[in-house]
Amino acid sequence: MSLPHAILTALLEKPSSGLELTRRFDRSIGYFWSATHQQIYRELGRLEETGLIRALPSETPARGRRKEFEVLPAGREELTRWVAESQDPKPIRDPLLLRLRAAGVVGVDGLAAELRRHLELHERQLAVYEAIEERDFPPGRRTADEDRLRRLVLRGGIELETFWLRWLSEALPEVSGMDGEES
Repeated sequence: MSLPHAILTALLEKPSSGLELTRRFDRSIGYFWSATHQQIYRELGRLEETGLIRALPSETPARGRRKEFEVLPAGREELTRWVAESQDPKPIRDPLLLRLRAAGVVGVDGLAAELRRHLELHERQLAVYEAIEERDFPPGRRTADEDRLRRLVLRGGIELETFWLRWLSEALPEVSGMDGEES
């Protein structure tokens, strides 16, 4: 996945300013593809230069107003091409897994506390995702195709958090047993 495609997706859902995009990323796309305010603005400039988006005309003078952007037909075509493109899964790059591997060489001192901290973080994230699911996708509600796909992405997040909770719950007693600490 790439930032330009995440931005094209968000703008096709709703034309927005850079600030609005940043806020929307924080509430949705950012759960699985993060970007800073500066990265979003830089990419908006590139997308505009390449003719994939344009700033919407405004009746207000340019100085001091927020530019809102919309996707042009070329941008929709690019996103459509990218959606259909073949891409291999990316290898996992998680510092916690690397730290666990390194602990096999240098010892597990302090690692159990870090695993407990990660367990709490994943519990909180799972609660956030479940609250979103409850709010946006209550049982029995008929959903449009677009909403069904959004729910599918959300379910992926829920399953990933569930995996981490299960794995951390298994790893914690193992690590705790190695340093003599109780889990």
